[in-house]
Amino acid sequence: MTPILRLFDFSQKVNYRTEILAGLTVAMTMIPESLSFAILAGFNPLTGLYAAFIMGLVTAILGGRPGLVSGGAGATVVTLIALMKSNGVDYVFAAVALAGIIQLLIGVLKLGKFIRLVPQPVMYGFVNGLAVIIFMSQLNQFKTAAGDAWLGGMPLYVMMGLVALTIAIVIFFPKITKAIPSSLVAIAVVFAVVELFGISTKTVSDIASVAGGFPPFHIPSVPFNLETLQIIFPYALVMACVGLTEGLLTLNLVDEITATKGNSNRECLAQGTANLLNGFFSGMGGCPMIAQTFVNLSAGARARLSGIIAALTILAIILFGAPLIGRVPMAALVGVMMMVAIGTFEWASFRIINKMPKADIIVGILVAAITVWLHNLALAVLIGVIIAALVFAWESAKRIRAKKYIDEEGIKHYEIYGPLFFGSTVTFAEKFDVANDPEFVIIDFKDSRISDMSAIDAVHKLSRRYAELGKTVRLKHLSADCRRLLSNAAGVIEVDIMDDPEYRVTEK
Repeated sequence: MTPILRLFDFSQKVNYRTEILAGLTVAMTMIPESLSFAILAGFNPLTGLYAAFIMGLVTAILGGRPGLVSGGAGATVVTLIALMKSNGVDYVFAAVALAGIIQLLIGVLKLGKFIRLVPQPVMYGFVNGLAVIIFMSQLNQFKTAAGDAWLGGMPLYVMMGLVALTIAIVIFFPKITKAIPSSLVAIAVVFAVVELFGISTKTVSDIASVAGGFPPFHIPSVPFNLETLQIIFPYALVMACVGLTEGLLTLNLVDEITATKGNSNRECLAQGTANLLNGFFSGMGGCPMIAQTFVNLSAGARARLSGIIAALTILAIILFGAPLIGRVPMAALVGVMMMVAIGTFEWASFRIINKMPKADIIVGILVAAITVWLHNLALAVLIGVIIAALVFAWESAKRIRAKKYIDEEGIKHYEIYGPLFFGSTVTFAEKFDVANDPEFVIIDFKDSRISDMSAIDAVHKLSRRYAELGKTVRLKHLSADCRRLLSNAAGVIEVDIMDDPEYRVTEK
């Protein structure tokens, strides 16, 4: 029997020490990021930690694949800032719950598979844009606690030195041993150095307090009417789409890294469940976090246990460990996240850029630029997919060809090669010499196919042009799906299909 949870699949070898250490590392890097995004959006800082706990635990258990880490991600939070400013936090919680319902519906309807339509250049642009965002967001930690001025003098030098120490440990510690995640070692060493020498530097507690209780159940205090739905639905829809876009693209990246296969529809259901709970347990919502996922994978985690440990660690810190975690230097977390950004960037895209088609290069750069500029992942990916689709349609339209000959009976044959669809109908029509063709013409679709209504209309118009001159045109070697399209459009078109035993076509 196939196990429901890979964590409890005892045929899978799980390195429990690696999973636990990876989970602790992920928790350490997730806390400041969740706090920062919550403060950025104007939420109570604890809503960020609650989201990290709820998203992390639910998706680790129910999600589409092991190794994927979810939390209170900035990609989804930024979509709610305007709603927070205009209507308040209860409307935000209602929107988060509605976003969860939308994601559940997408999972139930099995629409997650459409992530396959995202081409590789869009993936490159998406990942590179996110890497830049992750790196640039760390620069904010070089500002004062109030965030209104850059550090200067000794505080700046101390911060830079501790960040450099963190990066050096992350780079060189794996050369000594890989038994312990280098990111966790770096955080521990920098923490010890700061405590031992009494160094004054920015800590987690300077961002916000991480102390609190268990996520409280709270029904959003909003009117349950159509007006409320009209207010929250646009935000919920955008949040749901952004979350699923980032989540499913991250899932695909993890598939490539681990050479395993995740379940996109299951991930949609897990995200939807987690966001629905966030809406009723005071969480700001979220989605899979590519940076924390790479921290998890680079630490060697491959099972669900690391995600569960990370979520439970965050809860334990909220309940018991706030005083200790509040003293962790931000420099250590900044260094770790900078290395994550460097590791996330697809440097291979530079090596193959001169081998890629120009259209793919433009798509990749455009997606990265939109991601960095607008922080709108869904819009960036959508624009990239649309441009890539239009380029593909244009290239496919140029491929339609026709081989022409007249047989011994005086019948003109047109053998069509390439797809007939909206982009190739004009070129298709230009292949025929209607005025000078003989009385009987056969169009052979053995190496082509009629793809859409534009193609059907093109065939219909061509048949009518021949009919107006008293000539007969017949279609041959139509596949089953092409005949079905023509049959469905029988009320608005008139074509003559030849009897073809190989395809079992009945002559009209």
